[in-house]
Amino acid sequence: MATGSAKKRSLALDGGLATEIERMGYNLQGDPLWSARFLADNPSVIRDVHKSYVLCGSDVIITASYQASIPGFCEHLKISPNESESLIKLSVKLAHQAIEESNLSEERSRPIEIEGIGLRRLPLVAGSVGPYGACLHDGSEYTGTYVNSVTKEMLQAWHRPRIKALLEAGVDLLACETLPAQLEARAILELLRNDFPHARCWITFSCKDELCLCHGEKLSDAVSSLIDFPQAIGFGINCTAPIYVKSLLDEIRPLVEKKGKTLVVYPNSGEKWTKEGWQSAESIVSLEALVPSWISSGAEWIGGCCRTEPKDIRIIKTLL
Repeated sequence: MATGSAKKRSLALDGGLATEIERMGYNLQGDPLWSARFLADNPSVIRDVHKSYVLCGSDVIITASYQASIPGFCEHLKISPNESESLIKLSVKLAHQAIEESNLSEERSRPIEIEGIGLRRLPLVAGSVGPYGACLHDGSEYTGTYVNSVTKEMLQAWHRPRIKALLEAGVDLLACETLPAQLEARAILELLRNDFPHARCWITFSCKDELCLCHGEKLSDAVSSLIDFPQAIGFGINCTAPIYVKSLLDEIRPLVEKKGKTLVVYPNSGEKWTKEGWQSAESIVSLEALVPSWISSGAEWIGGCCRTEPKDIRIIKTLL
């Protein structure tokens, strides 16, 4: 077993979970639980997808809890709140199992010092905290329209039990991801400060163009208003078209680096989500062509989101 530690800032995240499940022949279209249903129906599928990313070089595995919630499981699986909480905890167990079963070399799994969370053995397990809009199953995480009809307190009440379950199950940090609006990010960070003071997270927003979140506020304004929350060790962008990433990174890099935090980015493939599913964009630029510019713009934790796959992560790992 390795006894020393090494310092390292650049990490390869994983890629799309639902994308790989569908590639295995399963149909997720129209399911209000999306890939989270497999926590109940076929958890080995989730474990196997995680394992495929570990073997392709992922340094961080994100749990299958993005679209998981206590109310959603109770409604769509007809199970109790306690059983629903157990499924969320299972998402963490499956990520750990995938890592253990991958039999990584001593060099690959050596402990390293991660700024903000301390000494950790790779791969890390990040608990996915998706937006409230994802569980509405109407694509509103890509518009943020639901934010106009909820309060910060409502969002905190909804997020609290999932965050509690993920932390109790032993995640290394939380991936608060695909957030379309500043309000929801603030709600989560204030919840962590008040209820889970030892938790650490990254905050990544979904953006509609090279400047603005899906809800409309500027990314730079959102990050500026949240940067001093100490539990957020990283900020960035995910599930956003790759062509916008460099401009978005350049907008927030000075502030994030000044505060000693990490720039995180894991875009989708460039395809667009509609109620009918993912639709191909007119032109999709390969991640291989774009990642070097993201690295030059300060991105340190890089991966993929919807419609990306293990081969993309292998490329990212090589470039990092």
